[in-house]
Amino acid sequence: MAGSTHTVTNQPPPLIGHDVYTSDRALTEAVARHLAPELLDEAQGELTAFGRTCGSAQVQDWGRLANEHPPRLRTHDRYGRRIDEVEFHPSWHRLLGKGVAAGLTAGWVRPGGHVRRAAAFLLWTQVEAGNGCPLSMTHAAVPALRTEPDLAAEWEPLLTSMIYDRELRPAGQKAGALFGMGMTEKQGGSDVRANTTAAHPLPDGESYELTGHKWFCSAPMSDGFLVLAQAPGGLTCFLVPRVLADGSRNVFLIQRLKDKLGNRSNASAEVEFDGTWARRVGEEGRGVRTIIDMVAATRLDCVLGSAGLMRQAVTQAIHHCSHREAFDGKLVDKPLMRNVLADLAVESEAATTLALRLAAAYDDGGEQERALLRIAVPAAKYWVTKRCAPVTVEASECLGGNGYVEESGMPRLVRESPLNSIWEGAGNVQALDVLRALQREPAALDAYLREVGKARGADHRLDGAIKGLLTELADLEGIEARARRLTERLALVLQGSLLVRFAPPEVADAFCASRLGGDGGMAFGTLPSTLNLTSTVERSRPQA
Repeated sequence: MAGSTHTVTNQPPPLIGHDVYTSDRALTEAVARHLAPELLDEAQGELTAFGRTCGSAQVQDWGRLANEHPPRLRTHDRYGRRIDEVEFHPSWHRLLGKGVAAGLTAGWVRPGGHVRRAAAFLLWTQVEAGNGCPLSMTHAAVPALRTEPDLAAEWEPLLTSMIYDRELRPAGQKAGALFGMGMTEKQGGSDVRANTTAAHPLPDGESYELTGHKWFCSAPMSDGFLVLAQAPGGLTCFLVPRVLADGSRNVFLIQRLKDKLGNRSNASAEVEFDGTWARRVGEEGRGVRTIIDMVAATRLDCVLGSAGLMRQAVTQAIHHCSHREAFDGKLVDKPLMRNVLADLAVESEAATTLALRLAAAYDDGGEQERALLRIAVPAAKYWVTKRCAPVTVEASECLGGNGYVEESGMPRLVRESPLNSIWEGAGNVQALDVLRALQREPAALDAYLREVGKARGADHRLDGAIKGLLTELADLEGIEARARRLTERLALVLQGSLLVRFAPPEVADAFCASRLGGDGGMAFGTLPSTLNLTSTVERSRPQA
């Protein structure tokens, strides 16, 4: 029949109009586990509504458009005046508005706020990861600002507001504000103590003028920035407002935007300070100590972001294989493909379960939970973010050639996948941070061992991994060269202990066998064939 070659068959329907939250059983169970009963109904209602928003065709299209139309730098206006502004596609602003309204910057001021926000952040990353950067830094700036009560009183209500106010105006005229961060410089990178940006005190005793540069300054259209600079007393943290109280623009010279592998919707800039007005945050010489709580919070968001990317990749792979037929049957029913999908699903669930456990520790705020975070956050940041790239690549392969085509959305996930491993301290930085916690803070290791010990005796492979970890910890000779190996084991044992306690037996069995017991290969799809893989895949299948 004429035209019959244009009939489309054996293609999966678009994955739109589904509830991203209630389809994610690992996430919904974690929220129920970590929230107080009196908060659960309200939180589940909010997250379910937000999950439907995330799965809507309109919002997904906003994510596509924001990446297909990346930001543009305008250094001057038509008259030659310096303005240093970045223009975004309207979809970027719509996404930020939704994210702010969903409480993604309000975790510090709501009951159970960190767990609720973590779940929403994980969902929102699946729509568009780039706008997670200003949302994350705004959220994370709060604990740093609290070291200066007057600054916190001025800025915290704006940072935790659920109103997105995109206009550049003085803080006192804003309904809500976003924050960025500038730490690294050309010559130092992660070695921020090599920073050369200078801070000169002004006569009022509270403010300074900054002169220097920042090699990476994310979200340059934010209302304020936390930056590090060398004051007379040493490296110090400062707040740089984009607009001064009198309405004039602060000196904030955007030299260029970075041309990045992924994260295309989000602007990352090189900026220059030249007599830039700033307020000190914390004591002189204690800049790293002041900003470290912000860094820890953004590192947790790196874990959440990677967990979200993995979940979206696995969702797309299972959806495709559940509808695509080949060799006389659905792909999802083929034993080898089922093994691949199950292996990916296990990795995704392990990441989600760990990320929500860390968010719950923030909500608890007790001494032992704070100690646990000191070692668990860098370990999780190291491992979960490194697992994101292989998961997204393998998930793309499940779609075959379709997964290599931009229209599928999978290439955007692949390009985004290495980012969280690099930002907020790459792998070596995280591993060395773990070593510092082990060497300087005995309470951190004690809190970690107490946590993993809650699952002891439930799985012989987990018990063996804990024993091996203790042996590793007892041998401190040449420990720095083994720091990555040790950090990986800390993360895997913690994930295994959580899954043994909380995940279905088939998920915990698959994880412990392959990740702790050595019964798995170097690639995904190498789980023991004796496991219940069908149930593991079904648990992660997206529902309409």
